[in-house]
Amino acid sequence: MKRSDDLLAGLDDIDWAALGHAYGSAEDVPGQLRAVCGPDEVARESAFHSLFGNIFHQGTRYSASPYAVPFLTRIAVAGPAGARGEALSLLTRLAVDWHDEYDLPLGIDTAAWRAAVVSPEESLRWYDEEIAAETDLERLTILHEARAYCAAGHPVDTREGALRSYDAVRAHLPALLDLLGDPAEEIRTETAYLLGWFPEEIGATLPPLLARLDSERDPVCAATILVAIGLLADHDPGGRLRRHLDHEHPLPRWAAATALTRLLAAHPAIAPGLPPAELIVAELAAFGARPAPQPATVHHAGDLHSYTVRSLLHLMTVAEDPDGVLLDIVRTLPQIEETGILPRPLAARAENLLEALFEPADTVPVFAELSPGRQELLRVLAELLSAEDFQLFPFGSELHEHFTHYGLPGTRPALRAYVGLSTEGQDPSAPLSDPWGPIREY
Repeated sequence: MKRSDDLLAGLDDIDWAALGHAYGSAEDVPGQLRAVCGPDEVARESAFHSLFGNIFHQGTRYSASPYAVPFLTRIAVAGPAGARGEALSLLTRLAVDWHDEYDLPLGIDTAAWRAAVVSPEESLRWYDEEIAAETDLERLTILHEARAYCAAGHPVDTREGALRSYDAVRAHLPALLDLLGDPAEEIRTETAYLLGWFPEEIGATLPPLLARLDSERDPVCAATILVAIGLLADHDPGGRLRRHLDHEHPLPRWAAATALTRLLAAHPAIAPGLPPAELIVAELAAFGARPAPQPATVHHAGDLHSYTVRSLLHLMTVAEDPDGVLLDIVRTLPQIEETGILPRPLAARAENLLEALFEPADTVPVFAELSPGRQELLRVLAELLSAEDFQLFPFGSELHEHFTHYGLPGTRPALRAYVGLSTEGQDPSAPLSDPWGPIREY
């Protein structure tokens, strides 16, 4: 597969016009795939940008999405050098969206995903029942159009549409496994990252991941492999994860501790055969207290400190001193930086922490009666969170509701007053500003 004709063999056998993507007919996809395989780098970049926007639009996959997978796989394996990494990245997104944000550190639960999917047959039966009972002509027209859309093969359940693409990528994993031995570090790393999201294929993917780990010298690739092994395995294969806790580079040490955390949380029965939780906590705490090394793995959109917070939260349940682990979490929070994919990540982690550490309440708890770790957490959040972090949708997060749900002050000035920090120039009793105010005034 060296010529673009070989990479795109069968492209014109597909009725792309009958398939859909975010902007309607997918008849433009073949041209974009041809541009990806072409010699013009500017055109290639533009084509990838278009593909990301139409067959993977803000995480949604469409009827055309799985049909692009075989061609993207060939491009990843034997396409132009500048296209291979992008093809792997798009394959990952087509398979798992941004599951980093909501499935780490435990990994993807494909069984729950498959159980939740509404099949096209079920959707058609539902439409038939609704149509039979509907008397409103306008509503009836809408139902007939929606049924026809479903009958034409377009996914109407977003989970089912996503699963089509996931399974398409899964079917092509055998062609991608050899990329773990690719000369390019980027390709090896992207491949390892992708493989970590397919627990149903562990029999085929774990052996080559372990073999690559034993020979890998690049710390970013080694760390990516370690996390992937942790997401897939139900044990520490040959003690490799434990051994990497002593790696000379901090990134593989973090990755080994992260992988071991997942094993402790997902497979507690094997805990006696793993390193003590305190040793794993110590490594994650040391990593969390300093800036992340660069370059780093792409897990959690590169926000490894948020990933570390999530792992430490799980370790609180098995550690002898959970409040001590909470203090390690608090020391990690100032290192969290905003990423392009995860805006305001500190606010998101604050929501996770409140949910894990506080009970719903109608009254404000006495600050002095909270544990030292919880007191310090609230102090640090009062210092680090901005007033905008507390703002209501659409201009900010729902952090205000999260704080008040647990009986805690729901504005930054009120929180600062609660934990004993200065509120000079701020009114702790002032309500949140109205985010719709400028629109109403207009």
